[in-house]
Amino acid sequence: MIVAALLSLVVSYTAGPTLAPNINTPLFSLTDTLSASSREHVLVADKNGRLVIDNKKNTYRPGDILLLKGTFKSVLISNLSGTAQKPIIIRNYRSTTVKIGEPGWNGGSWSVACELSNCHYIRIGSMSDRNQFVINGSVQAAREAYRALQLGNKTDNVEVCFLTIQNGGNGIVAKTDPVKGDPSTAYPKTYIRNLSIHDLTITDTKNEAMYIGHTATYWDHTVNQPYYGSPSKFATGHDYVQPIKWQGVKIYNNLIKNSGLDGIQTAAIDGLEIYNNEIVNWGTQHNAAHNGGILIGGRTTNTNTHDNYVHDGWGEFCQFYGSGENNATHIISNNLFINNQSDGISMRGTDNAIVRITNNTVAGTKGNSLRINGYTGMKGKQIVNANIFISPNGGRNIGNRNYVYVEVGGDATEGSGDNENKKFADATAAGVNTREYYRPAQGKAGYRRN
Repeated sequence: MIVAALLSLVVSYTAGPTLAPNINTPLFSLTDTLSASSREHVLVADKNGRLVIDNKKNTYRPGDILLLKGTFKSVLISNLSGTAQKPIIIRNYRSTTVKIGEPGWNGGSWSVACELSNCHYIRIGSMSDRNQFVINGSVQAAREAYRALQLGNKTDNVEVCFLTIQNGGNGIVAKTDPVKGDPSTAYPKTYIRNLSIHDLTITDTKNEAMYIGHTATYWDHTVNQPYYGSPSKFATGHDYVQPIKWQGVKIYNNLIKNSGLDGIQTAAIDGLEIYNNEIVNWGTQHNAAHNGGILIGGRTTNTNTHDNYVHDGWGEFCQFYGSGENNATHIISNNLFINNQSDGISMRGTDNAIVRITNNTVAGTKGNSLRINGYTGMKGKQIVNANIFISPNGGRNIGNRNYVYVEVGGDATEGSGDNENKKFADATAAGVNTREYYRPAQGKAGYRRN
C-alpha cells in the first residue's frame, strides 16, 4: 500500500452567499481518477469489524481509490478531500461485494453504518452494480436511531451512486448541524455544495429513506433544540442561528420501497432537482406528520421535481413547503402519482412561492388530487396546466373541488385550450392505458414516460 503526504488540500465548502448553482452541471469528472496513475488502497476491517480513518495527515490524496474488501460493521471516515478534477473514490474491491452495517445493533454507540465527516470531493459506491456495495441496517427494536449512510460536518461535493441500503432507521442523512461558537456551521456564513445521489435501491427503512438538508428553520443554541416559529417570537437572550443550506442537489434514478416515513425528504436547499425516481409503499408507520413520497421542504428554492413515479403508498405523493424568496422558481412536472390513502399533491409554501404544476397524472387518491393551502404565506396563484386528475376522494361523491382544492388564502390559475386540466371520475373515462404507466391518448395532457 502506498502512503504519501499532500501539503495542502482544497476544502470545498465556501463562506458567504453566491449565485444559485446550475443544477445541470456535473459535479466532477472521473477521467483522471480512473487513469493508470491512480493509487489504489485495499482496506479491510479491523479485529472488531470496523474501519476508522482520520485523514488529517493526508495519507490518502486526490485521485486515490479506496477499495473496501469484505464485511464491515461500520466505516467511519473524516477529513478526506479530493479535488474537482481528482475526487477520491470509495468503492468495493474489484468485482467482489462489500457489505457494511450491523443488523444486530440495538442501541448504544456505533449507531451509523457508514459516515463521512468533513469530507470533500468524494465518490462512494460501486462503479455500476448496486448489488456490489450493500449497507445493511439494524433490524432490532432500537433501529429507529440507526443511520445507514451519514454525510455530515460540512461534507460536500459528494456523489453517492450504485449501492443498496436496506433496513435501519434512516437510509441517507445529509446535513450539517450547527455548532455553538462555530459560525462556519451556520447560514449564511457557509454553504455546502454539490450532492448527487443516483442509481440507489433503498428498502425497508424505519424512518425516511432519504433525509437531505436540515429541517430546522432555526437552531436555538441556548437550549440546543430546533425552532420553527417567527423571529419575532425568539426568546430573550437565546442564541439562534439558521442551519447551513445545500447548493446544487440532484437525486435521480433511485428505487425506494417500504419506507416508514417520507421517501425522499429535502429541506434547506438552493438548486434542487429530483427526477426519474420510483417510490413505492412509503409511510408504512402511518404517521400523518411524516408521510410524503417526495417532500420539497422548508427553505428550498429553485426546485425542479419531474419524471418521478410515486405509487401505492399510504401518504401524500408530493408535498411542497418551499420558499418564494429571491424570486425562486419551482416546477412539479411530468410525474405519475397513483394510488394512495391521502391527498395527492399538497402545497403549503412560504414567501409567496409560485409553483408550475404541469403535465402530471394524479390518480386514485383518497383525498383531493391537488390541495393548495395559503396558511404559511403562499398566497399567489399557482400555475396548474395540462394535468390529468383521475378518481379523487376514493372515487366516491366526487365534486369539482376534489380535483383542485384551495383553502386558507391559497389560489390557482388553471390553463385552457392545450393547457386545460382534464378531470375524470375513473381511468376508463380518462382513456389512459393503465398497463403502460397511465399513458394518455396521443396529444392529450398528462404524464408521459420518457
